[in-house]
Amino acid sequence: MKILQITNKVPYPANDGGAIACMNLTRGFALLGHEVTVFAMNTLKHHTDLSEIPEQVKDWAEFRLVDVPARISPFSAAFNLIFSVQPYNAVRFISKPFANGLKKLLKEKEFDIIQLEGLYVCPYIPLIRKYSNAKIVYRAHNIEHEIWERTAALSKGLRRFYLKILSKRIKVFEKGFINRYDLIVPITERDGIILDKMGNVRPAHVSPTGIETTVLIPHSKNLEHPSLFHIGSLEWAPNQEGIIWFIDKCWPKIHEKFPNLKFYIAGRKAPDWLVRRFDAPNIVFMGEVEDAYEFMNSKSIMVVPLFSGSGMRIKVIEGMALGKPIVSTPIGTEGISTQSGRNILIADNEKEFVADVERLIIDNELFNSISRNAIEYIQEKFDNLALAGALTDFYKMHIE
Repeated sequence: MKILQITNKVPYPANDGGAIACMNLTRGFALLGHEVTVFAMNTLKHHTDLSEIPEQVKDWAEFRLVDVPARISPFSAAFNLIFSVQPYNAVRFISKPFANGLKKLLKEKEFDIIQLEGLYVCPYIPLIRKYSNAKIVYRAHNIEHEIWERTAALSKGLRRFYLKILSKRIKVFEKGFINRYDLIVPITERDGIILDKMGNVRPAHVSPTGIETTVLIPHSKNLEHPSLFHIGSLEWAPNQEGIIWFIDKCWPKIHEKFPNLKFYIAGRKAPDWLVRRFDAPNIVFMGEVEDAYEFMNSKSIMVVPLFSGSGMRIKVIEGMALGKPIVSTPIGTEGISTQSGRNILIADNEKEFVADVERLIIDNELFNSISRNAIEYIQEKFDNLALAGALTDFYKMHIE
């Protein structure tokens, strides 16, 4: 098959959930023998020069990048709030140069499948219909309005007011594209159910983000045990909210009981105000680490305190693949059919979170059993090549 993936940011380097979700499928499609093209917006925030993409990655797909600023500014957000009914998040990605580039590509090449990576490239569906006979697939990385509803609920004052309006606009925007595609690929079963409740009647196939078992290899060569760690994009509001909650509510109690224990925080693009919050006893801020998997392998217990967001937490999948016992909140493992006490620990509140961390530090048998079960679960359910194969089988069923 000839597959086109369209995305609102360059998915290389694959250092956040959206990029990993896109690139893992790109690699899976390529290894299965399909011809893949990636057509991406090259934004100011995630700008990548084509020459920076390694030849090995270019072997998987042809990459075409179009400069789209997609600037974020308080003035533009305020202007949009007053004079538009469209969500500011979406209008930043509506671009004439990108549309022209896409039209040129569709005239030049024929595709069997055009896979839209996320909500914010859905506005290009009418253009695709005009210039291509390919099946249009909406790959829903999450339920976008849900992220902002949850973030609004955790916010206060003017920020809460603005985010509530934004989440309502995104919900209308999201509903506006229901059934305008041919096929839909939710990333979790839960998201599929929500999309059906929103009105979807198109054929659906749930395809979670897979992992490469040849890359995520658990080892304990440099393991610091016990130790705690968190890794994730620190520019993402749900991660910021969760880590602040953990530092304020949980870490003082854990530190009091285990005064030599260190808590390591790794992640890219942490704002200065957040870095200042890491100035607490035995918290070690690593910034963006060169090798995320080596960092994760070197630490023992992963904490994922999340209270907003949507979709699937890829860092949870990666942590489990590396045999890390994880303590998370229910939202942190949403969409992943984990079993608390078997392959993860899920805490509903501050008291439970602290208690679960303490159990993993003290009880080696629990630590080891959760580690083993986590690896087994991920290898069984999230093999990237198997997931890509199942998805392409679904596509073949619907190509006329």
